[in-house]
Order: sequence, then structure tokens, then C-alpha cells
Amino acid sequence: MNPSQSQDRSRWIALYVLCSGMLMIVLDVTIVNVALPSIQDSLGFSQSNLAWVVNAYLVPFGGLLLLAGRLGDLLGQRRVFLAGLVVFTAASLLCGLSQTQGMLIGARFVQGIGGALTSAVILGMIVTMFPEPREQAKALGVYAFVASAGGSIGLLVGGVLTEAIAWHWIFFINLPIGVATVAATRRLIPDRPGIGFGEGADVLGAALITGGLMLGVYTILEVSENGWGSAQTLVLGAISLALGAAFVLRQGRIANPLMPLRLFRSRNVSGANALQMLLVAGMFATFFLGALYLQQILGYNPLEVGLAFLPTTLVMGSLSLGFSERLIMRFGPRNVLIPGMALTAAALLLFARTPVDGSYVPDLLPPLLLMGVGIGISFSSLMTLAMSGATPQDAGLASGIVNTSAQVGGAIGLAVLATLAAERTSSMEDAGAPVSAALNSGFHLAYLVAAGLVGAALAIAIFVLRSVPAPDPAAMAEAAAGEEPHGATEPAYSEAG
Repeated sequence: MNPSQSQDRSRWIALYVLCSGMLMIVLDVTIVNVALPSIQDSLGFSQSNLAWVVNAYLVPFGGLLLLAGRLGDLLGQRRVFLAGLVVFTAASLLCGLSQTQGMLIGARFVQGIGGALTSAVILGMIVTMFPEPREQAKALGVYAFVASAGGSIGLLVGGVLTEAIAWHWIFFINLPIGVATVAATRRLIPDRPGIGFGEGADVLGAALITGGLMLGVYTILEVSENGWGSAQTLVLGAISLALGAAFVLRQGRIANPLMPLRLFRSRNVSGANALQMLLVAGMFATFFLGALYLQQILGYNPLEVGLAFLPTTLVMGSLSLGFSERLIMRFGPRNVLIPGMALTAAALLLFARTPVDGSYVPDLLPPLLLMGVGIGISFSSLMTLAMSGATPQDAGLASGIVNTSAQVGGAIGLAVLATLAAERTSSMEDAGAPVSAALNSGFHLAYLVAAGLVGAALAIAIFVLRSVPAPDPAAMAEAAAGEEPHGATEPAYSEAG
């Protein structure tokens, strides 16, 4: 094997290492959900306090992604990635050892910090390692599979571990993965220095955006308890928006901003991040409300819920890993994204027709497969467009923005959809409907709203995003010959407009 082949092989192994770290983080968002009843029985959580097993992770995770991404640019992405892995793995050990409610919630908060540090820089590292268009599209397909299908994998793994051993093992499973990923990262991924704090040490800006995001995520997560019109929701929401506005104003006025606003001059970057918020909200409806439908109406146990979503995972994997890259190179990311989102919206409309006495094959399998196809071809294109305006110096920040838009979209979407479903269920029960019919009516409303959100995302793709030309064949030939193609310092689909 010649040196160039060896270097290329090392890059792909490094990609799988990065994605194993991402998978561990993504799994932890959903793996806990199927174990919540067991955790509640074991540690004596009340129903309201039980929500904090999930929320204590999501608040720091969503709040720190932007800052973590910028720290990757300043200090070096590998260093931030490794620090996050160490924090996440240590916190996972504490979670598994927890014998009290306070210990588990505190460890989950630390886990969220580690998750933010780890996941915020991964996309930036990938586009830096793979500047050539075809390879970048393929690498982003691998990442997109992990990011999109990890939720359904988490349902399956959580169900298996909870049923076969105990809830503690949904956290202990992270230990060997975390240790192996740290060791492989130190060996395979070069330690590129950051640009230094002189280029962006905006302490006040960091405090504004981190405080605003964490407060915003907290406010959204508490909506189910307090309602959208409560004084707490309105006041905290207003403070969160004010902090965010102050951050944006500051970034436009200082010499070395934490988040250079030039990234958002690209219609494709701004549009892709807005689109992702809406699309992820629709995805969350499938994984969370779909799991509730299977458990509360059809009577599935945790393992059966995970197995029910397995076809979605398999379809996403086969498309993200083996097919989406060829579609993107042939038609361009925007032209692949549009039909993918149309299929996702169609799947949500089919979910809105699931009956109380539903059967898996005729009622659930078709929309699950359709969702797998839609997401499988959408997310690679979306990652390509969302990272298209980032230079190597801003890659970590752009990665953090992509992850933040996904997490904020998921949190807002889930809060809105869960609240709408609960209100519809309550009104149906008050009208005398059976419990199962009332629950199903609430789920149907949530799916219809989710389909509307994906429809709005589709409109952004059609009217805001711009088509980009296929890569220049001459540049591709140069890349294949081992020469650096023109413009390789920036991602393949960069577009200033």
C-alpha cells in the first residue's frame, strides 16, 4: 500500500471513529426514553420530576453547542472532541452508578456538557478532512445516517438492555465505546492547532448566547407543565430572546466575533439551518409519538418498540451510506433534498391515519419505510448545504450551528406537538371518548401539524435554497490523480449568494 492509499484509508477510519462518538451522543437522547418507567420505579421519581432525567441532559446540550463549536475553532477541534468524550464517558459511569434522584439528574447535566463538546465539532472535522466533492458527499452520508437513524437505534438498544439486564446498563454501555473512541482519536486524527483566542475570545458574547440558549431550551421543555401562555413561559421566553438579540447585535459590532455573521450571508446556509429545524421537528414526532402509540395504544413492550422502528433504521442506513452520495453528485444536494422531504411529509400524513386497533404490517410498516427513504436521502444533502459556507477557520462554528438548529428544532417541535396532542386528548376525554381513541386523536393532530412543518421546510427548499452546479469534471480528475483541486480549501458547494 503506497503512502497516499494509506493516508486515504486512515481518513476513512478516522471518519468512523468520529461517527462512533456521534452515535454514542445521539443514542443517549432516545435510549433513556424506553427505560424511564424502570428508572421511575427504581429511584422513586414523581411523574413531573421524571422529565428531568431527559431535560437535565437537553438543557446544557442545546445551550452549549454554539460555544463548543467555536471553542473547536479556537483551541483545536480534536482537543475539544476529546475533552467532550472524556466528560461524557465519566458522566455515563456516574449515571449508571446513581442510587438517588439528585445524583442521576446531576450526572445527566454533566453528560449534556460532554455531549455538546463532542458533537459540536464533528461536522467541521469531517468537511476539513474531506474537501474533495465526491468524498465529502460520501462522508457526510455516513454522518447523516448516524445523526438521523441514531434515534431509532437508541429505542432498540434501550429496549434490549432494559428488558434483558437493568436500566443502569443504558449508561454503562457508553464506557467501552467512549474509551475505545478516545484511544482511536488520539491515534488516527491529527491534532491541528486552533486559530487562538486572539481571533475570537468574546467572553461576553459567549455568556449571552449560552445563557440565552440554555434558558430557551429550559423554557420550551417546561411548556408541558406550565402551558404556552403562563407567566413563566412568557417571561423566560422573552429574556431568552433578548439575550439572543443582544448576542447578534454584539457580533455585528466587534472586531473578533464569537460567531461571524458572514456565515449567514449564504442563502443555502441560512435556509438549510432553518429548514433543518422544521424537518427535525417532524422526525421527533415519528420517534417519540410513534413510540407512545405503540406502547399506550397497541400495548408493545420496550423491546418490541425498538424492533418496530428497525426497518426505518435499515432503510436510512442503506440510502445514507450507499446511495445518497451518488444522487448528490448526479443531481446536486438541493434537487435530492426536495423529493426526500416530500416523502417525509407523505409518511407523516400516513401516520395520521393509524387506527386504534392498528396492525403493524398494513398500518405502520408503509409510513415507517417511507420515512426511512425520505430522511435517508434528505439528511446528506442537508448537511452538505448547511456546511457549504464554512471556511476551515469557521468549520467548528458552522458544525455547532447545524447541531444547534437540529436540537432547538427538536425541542420546540416536541414541546409543541406533545402539548397539542395532550390538549386534544384531554378535550376528547371530556367529551366522553374512550381513552385509547382520545390518545390516538391527539397523536393524529400532532402528526398533521408535523406534516405542515415539513411542508414549510419543503417551501424553503424550493423558494430559498439555490441549485448548485455539479462538480467540475476537470477538478474531479485532478483530485483522482492526487492533486489538490481548485478551491479545495472550502467545501464543495460554497455559494455566497
